[in-house]
Amino acid sequence: MKKIVAVTSCPTGIAHTYMAAEALQKAAKEQGVAIKVETRGSIGVENELTPADIEEAVAVIIAADAKVDEEKFQGKPIVRSSTGEAIKNAKTLIDKTLSLEGKASSRQITDFIREVEQRKSERRSQATGFYKHLMTGVSYMIPFVVAGGIIIALSFIFGIEAFKQEGTLAANLMRIGGGSAFALMVPILAGYIAFSIADRPGLAPGIIGGMLATQMGAGFLGGIVAGFLAGYVAKFLRDNIKLPAGLEGLKPVLIIPLISTLIVGLLLIYVIGTPVKVIMDGLEHWLTSMSRGNAVILGFILGAMMAFDMGGPVNKAAYTFAVGLLGSNIYEPQAAVMAAGMTPPLGLALATLLFPKKFTSEEREAGKAAAVLGISFITEGAIPFAASDPFRVIPSIVAGSAVAGALSMAFNATLRAPHGGIFVLAIPNAVGHLGLYSLSIAIGTLVTALMVSLLKPNKEIK
Repeated sequence: MKKIVAVTSCPTGIAHTYMAAEALQKAAKEQGVAIKVETRGSIGVENELTPADIEEAVAVIIAADAKVDEEKFQGKPIVRSSTGEAIKNAKTLIDKTLSLEGKASSRQITDFIREVEQRKSERRSQATGFYKHLMTGVSYMIPFVVAGGIIIALSFIFGIEAFKQEGTLAANLMRIGGGSAFALMVPILAGYIAFSIADRPGLAPGIIGGMLATQMGAGFLGGIVAGFLAGYVAKFLRDNIKLPAGLEGLKPVLIIPLISTLIVGLLLIYVIGTPVKVIMDGLEHWLTSMSRGNAVILGFILGAMMAFDMGGPVNKAAYTFAVGLLGSNIYEPQAAVMAAGMTPPLGLALATLLFPKKFTSEEREAGKAAAVLGISFITEGAIPFAASDPFRVIPSIVAGSAVAGALSMAFNATLRAPHGGIFVLAIPNAVGHLGLYSLSIAIGTLVTALMVSLLKPNKEIK
């Protein structure tokens, strides 16, 4: 029996979402087609599609009036419609979907980039528990941090303190980047941690809890605590509050947000917020007062973490730590992690040029793509090389990144933009000690390439 999968979602998430799902299921049954429908309603995602479901399906139907992330369907033919069309013409949609069987997605990307994206997707699908929820929050937070950080960096073009003069372009850029984008960093982090745990019902208490954590000075640690607290409180209320069918619509829009926000807010104010603030203040004090030797050790550790799993949990822990400190005006760790994150793909790309006999022709060609990913601060560009020879490649990239991170901290380099690779280095005053910072990246890259040359045997050139 042929199988298709579908997603239904309407703006309110109450009626049409479920009516469209029912219509598709009924039409598929009449035509002898197996179907699994994921609904994204006001209560959250139900009957969620797994990677195995998607793999088994010949095609996908997305019947939605709201935005649906299609990334997990990459490579599958997709039929798109509104929920209204799915309700009225479900049979036609099923027929159209079946006619696409065997047709590939229209996306054209290189095999190397496709492999990188596939590895990243596999990691996301395998993530569970605490890590999954934290990374969901971080992934939604990053665009705010990146946009805000680069806009703040742009304000420094006019001078490092030019933003202090009211009404100037520098002041307005700082208002956009620092006063708005960065102000939303912790609330968004907390909100989407809670969203990952409890779906939509967790969003309001999570964002509000994150805002309270910011106002109390608890920083990103307070945001993480608020997000998990909000998520589990909202999930408990969602699972345990039972209402008559006619009143179920009130649960996600009134009852859960109201009660969970009160619980989270009062706990933060009276119980949790102050101890977390003390911890955050202690961390900031330690980072700002540590000796040069301790700074080098911290840079070495952060650098090694960035390369160890190339975008996995350890890498993301180091990056999240550095990004969280930007809101506290501590910029040295961010410089170290970006230098260390650029080094693995850059070092491997350099190795393919300097030591071509160590690589197959396909790997030498892939080195060009790795170089582009490296200068863009996409550490995952090293994954295909590491996957084919982990016991030689991983020690090489860890060594190079550890050196880059340690040198960045030793040079007291700072970075005010949380992403962008070499493209933000050209912004005046965005990087402290730019020349030495660039040197740390270059040395780390060279160390990686030399380590690869020492550890990898020659290969027959084809």
